[in-house]
Amino acid sequence: MVNQYEDNLNEIFHALSDPTRREIVYMMAQKERTVSELAEPFDMSLAAISKHIKVLERANLVERNVRGRTHICRLNAASLSQVSEWLRFYERFWSNRFDPLEKELIKAQKKEH
Repeated sequence: MVNQYEDNLNEIFHALSDPTRREIVYMMAQKERTVSELAEPFDMSLAAISKHIKVLERANLVERNVRGRTHICRLNAASLSQVSEWLRFYERFWSNRFDPLEKELIKAQKKEH
């Protein structure tokens, strides 16, 4: 059975799997932006950008506020912390594998000299 944490992590990785959405996240990391501002650098319609933003919203990576007819999007960086936590596990995993290897390489290097 998949728990809520895994479901959300799957949504986040799905959302970040697309280069356009990663660029949108990068843009919002700098400052909040309107949908029009997010669409500006891309050769696609506002409707297409809006679909990308909806994927990011489902992953909880974007918060959208509506002011009149203007939709303002900002990054919900807290959701990215889940990805960071997941990656830290594997960082520790590989560090635990590479640390002994490094020691052996240093020993071998000392023997050569």
